[in-house]
Amino acid sequence: MRSLFLAQPFWIAGALLVAGWVLAYVFPFLFPVVNLLALITSGLVAADIFALYRIPKGIFARRSLAARFSNGDENPVTLFLENRYPFTVSVAVIDEIPHQFQRRDILFNASIPPGTERHIHYSLRPVRRGVYAFGSIHVFVKTPLGFVERRYRSDTPQEIAVYPSFLQMRQYALLAVANRLSEAGIKKVRRIGHSMEFDQIRTYVPGDDRRTVNWNATARKGELMVNAYEDLRRQSVYCVIDKGRTMQSPFEALTLLDYAINATLVMSTIILQKDDKAGLVTFSDTPGQFLPAARRTGHLQQLLETLYRQKTRFLEADYERLCLLVKKQITHRSLLLLFTNFETVEGMQRQLPYLRRLAKDHLLVVIFFENTETRQLLEAPAVSVEQLYQKTIAQRFHYEKKQIASVLRRYGIQTILTAPQQLTVNTINRYLELKARGAV
Repeated sequence: MRSLFLAQPFWIAGALLVAGWVLAYVFPFLFPVVNLLALITSGLVAADIFALYRIPKGIFARRSLAARFSNGDENPVTLFLENRYPFTVSVAVIDEIPHQFQRRDILFNASIPPGTERHIHYSLRPVRRGVYAFGSIHVFVKTPLGFVERRYRSDTPQEIAVYPSFLQMRQYALLAVANRLSEAGIKKVRRIGHSMEFDQIRTYVPGDDRRTVNWNATARKGELMVNAYEDLRRQSVYCVIDKGRTMQSPFEALTLLDYAINATLVMSTIILQKDDKAGLVTFSDTPGQFLPAARRTGHLQQLLETLYRQKTRFLEADYERLCLLVKKQITHRSLLLLFTNFETVEGMQRQLPYLRRLAKDHLLVVIFFENTETRQLLEAPAVSVEQLYQKTIAQRFHYEKKQIASVLRRYGIQTILTAPQQLTVNTINRYLELKARGAV
């Protein structure tokens, strides 16, 4: 039987019987005893096999997971096991997960009473977008005797698409709706407007317009309360993503491009909630995708699908083509959030004329990444000549990043130099700051 396996207790019993027969040649009186034990063991093994196979489908197994996975996040997976035997069984479960995860620890052991169901929970963190394929669920079942195992194979192949981090998007969207973005590190920057768009009731501070005092709230709270309003100006905000080779550097297994894509999805959500219009531009050595800024129904879903399909050709990005695309497609002044990466001042200088051209017609914010490994080297003490050398090189790279930001600011270009894990928070903060200043 392909599904029948001999378990460890069988081999232990067999080894003991063999040892008994060997000793019986020295002590012949042991032969009857060992033969009797062999007969009993054979009967137990036969009973074990009969117990496992007398029910055709003693174990039912299935897998439950979301319709799609969120890239860079822990995604839950649940295995449902039902014991249809009239006795408690011990099971070892192996789930055939997609090869992209490169994990060999998806093995679970459990004991399931008769007629009950057991749930096994684990999570998977994808780091690349695309289609992932799950295979079968293998369940190895043993009775309380444990001499043999029966394998059940649940042929439940599933394909699942890994999308940009919609879990992160939902988290920030919920915080924004509940006015709790500060919990995620978002600074509360506000410019009070005088339109009829009511925002919140808050405590009076010196300088507030006394005409906005809310007397009912003041009476309830026992302190002066005012109505706060936000401007209704609706502006176009474009997330511009560089898909060139410099964005393929990994950080915690996720590429900088995927960090930018995840941040773009969150930013688009916040932009739409702030009553602005969100758009998207991608580019590499060839023109990429262009989605006009809008806030119509279904626009966020269209952004999600577009971001899901983005791939790189691992070539140098063509900023001249980007300038031509922006000039042709974006005809009015907009906020451009450019996600890119510069490792050297020379690399930035090659693109500086095109960045200045973009900044002339639009409000440009260049967002690029710190090298977090060099920061760790800078903070670690140097106790050897080799470590001192490494620290010196790290200091040079760290200084270059600062110099790049300084040169860009010198030409009036807004910059954000950020660690990858702080990308989303720092970008949202800068957007809200610019909006509060009336720059957007």
